[in-house]
Amino acid sequence: MLRDVRAEVVGSLLRPDFLVAARQKLESGELHPARFKEVEDRAVDEAIELQTSAGIDVITDGEQRRYAFFGHLVDSMAGFDKFGGWAIPFRDETGEQLVFKRPVVVEKLRPLRSMAAEDFTYLRASTKVPAKVTLISAQQAAAYYDPEKSKGAYATRDAYLADIVDLSRREVDELARLGCTYIQIDAPQYAALLDPELREGYRKRGSDPEKLIDTCIEMDNAIIEGHPGVTFGIHICRGNNQSKFYAAGDYEPIARIFERTKFNRFLLEYDDERSGGFEPLKHVPEDRVVVLGLVTSKKPALESEDELKRRIEEASRNLPLERLALSPQCGFASTIEGNRLTVDDERKKLELVAKVAHSTW
Repeated sequence: MLRDVRAEVVGSLLRPDFLVAARQKLESGELHPARFKEVEDRAVDEAIELQTSAGIDVITDGEQRRYAFFGHLVDSMAGFDKFGGWAIPFRDETGEQLVFKRPVVVEKLRPLRSMAAEDFTYLRASTKVPAKVTLISAQQAAAYYDPEKSKGAYATRDAYLADIVDLSRREVDELARLGCTYIQIDAPQYAALLDPELREGYRKRGSDPEKLIDTCIEMDNAIIEGHPGVTFGIHICRGNNQSKFYAAGDYEPIARIFERTKFNRFLLEYDDERSGGFEPLKHVPEDRVVVLGLVTSKKPALESEDELKRRIEEASRNLPLERLALSPQCGFASTIEGNRLTVDDERKKLELVAKVAHSTW
């Protein structure tokens, strides 16, 4: 499925200033929700045009309707405290840090609306280019449970995750009914299970990283399996927030994700040395595709065509070229603030992805 898709994006695109300003007015009560929807529609239209004019083979709505890549979950449910969760530190190569507040579940989850069905129907009606929808993994949602703050809603994390899996599968069912043929699950929390320091942190807190990997695979499969005609991708990166990251390490410690999950496509971060080598790709089954995230979305400097082609050739020593594709390593704006580059930088990177992909395959 989607074998001919060689150039794609991961999900989010930079939010235009007019959308950020409108969201602020909406939250302060200065802008009516109906008017805000019109502003969102304009931003989505511009995101579609940006991707299609660049030559991207399968597009998203740029996640323009979300305040963060997980916003579809938090904003579509009653039960979350949006900024009340534990803080996670992001950093860059210079040592500069950013502390990001996560949501936390404080009441039993109750759906207010669909997570992404509305977004998809607008996207589908607005383009003839193949489109995909992004959702977060159950493991990512697990980070929004706090033993103290959440116990009044769910006595255990497992009870909370049972609801997350059920609600996520229902959303996948709805998207499939609406004609969505490509759904991507974003799973950056897997990075905590490949990073040696973070793995040790799990052990010190009494959790076995190996058992966690098995549990996460079970949850992913429970959400996606049994949907013929839908291609499923999983995106794994090492954190992406305002050009910062939180993890490092190669894919070998979590390589059985390739072997045991039901995903058709693996969108993998490979833009710098933090990602390790291509050797773990040998674990990918013969009927799956790996989308190489070789173009960074964190920095404005534009990669060279020759360097990208050299790295694709290097990867092909571990996985045949016909089972590879190309993308940026992550979204350009996992949160509404966006990474530290301009829309023009973003456009040039998307055009580069398309140019190299179409000349390679």
